[in-house]
Amino acid sequence: MDAATARLTVSPACLSLAEQLREVAPADELRVGERLRREGHDGALVAAAMTLAGLRREARARLGEQADALVLHRAGLEQATRAVVAGLHAERFVEAGCARVADLTCGLGLDARAIAARGIAVTAFEADEATAVLARRNLAPWPESRVVHGDSLEGLGSLGDDAVDGVFADPARRSARGRHHDPADYSPRLDAVLELRGSVRALGVKVGPGIPHAAIPADMEAQWVSVDGDVVEAGLWAGDASRGAGHSALVISDGDAHELAGPTDRGEAGPLGAYLLEPDGAVIRAGLVGELAARIGAHLVDPTIAYLTAAHVEATPFARAYRVIETLPLDVKRLAAALRARDVGAVDIKKRGVDLTPEQLRPRLKLKGTRRETLVLTRVGGRHTALIVEPV
Repeated sequence: MDAATARLTVSPACLSLAEQLREVAPADELRVGERLRREGHDGALVAAAMTLAGLRREARARLGEQADALVLHRAGLEQATRAVVAGLHAERFVEAGCARVADLTCGLGLDARAIAARGIAVTAFEADEATAVLARRNLAPWPESRVVHGDSLEGLGSLGDDAVDGVFADPARRSARGRHHDPADYSPRLDAVLELRGSVRALGVKVGPGIPHAAIPADMEAQWVSVDGDVVEAGLWAGDASRGAGHSALVISDGDAHELAGPTDRGEAGPLGAYLLEPDGAVIRAGLVGELAARIGAHLVDPTIAYLTAAHVEATPFARAYRVIETLPLDVKRLAAALRARDVGAVDIKKRGVDLTPEQLRPRLKLKGTRRETLVLTRVGGRHTALIVEPV
């Protein structure tokens, strides 16, 4: 989106028209758009309002009730922090006692809104002019907060009387060349942002969940976050926003949040028990599989694989449990015969530590039964193994 389109999007005429288009189904957009143009509405205005209404509908699952009050563009929505996670970011700054926070990379302003909604003044920086126009509109309900179009690290040093006691950053991890996994390629550079931790009361940095553990300073808290099974980010926290150096996993499911913290010891491997447990991705990314195993009385199925096994299992938000029905060598003919004997016609396939893909395996099984089963392809005690399991 260019700056001119952004200014059109935030205009009263576009906002009013987008509200009228709030519940237009995607299949009806072309017909409704043509009707509005016949009625005399400007074509560019109709296109902007239709786009905004569609993005708002799409955003509801991710951003909650606030979606219908926001102005959005596609790239910003794809990168926006989920509402539940933005709220947890904001609570860190509340707990730290911050009065004014700088958001160095505000994007559409979702994190800035969450912080401002808790009574903290926000100075939000955005390098892209069009995005800054939208963010300014999204932050408008909080007059003590503002959006600055420009370089954040340069602007931070020139705030004067508006000096901040907290800093939040979500460095850009995408460019025209695609997604960046190396923190040195973030914009602004991750090391430049982390240098701020000694100059403010609280610092929070949202980074990609694939960040190498070696890139995380030892004096910061690193927390990996998953929402309904998807690992969405890692957060690095320093100063009064930190709850203690080390690694933690925050698992959010159906709106409930559960936290696991501890040492990053991988744990021991042992024989396969009656149950297989698949740790949440945030637990795996945080390196806390061994900690989880110790807490629930489980052990690894293989020293190199992040599956756990136990003789008994209790409900835990940090792993999904399966009852092991049958254990077989990973041999396609034997596996197909075992599944046919169970009248299986469809399989949900999970894999970890094997090269065979579900797309390669399914046609070779030639299943025609009536039942559906779950199949796990992995290594157990160093051997390629197929497990027929059922969810607990």
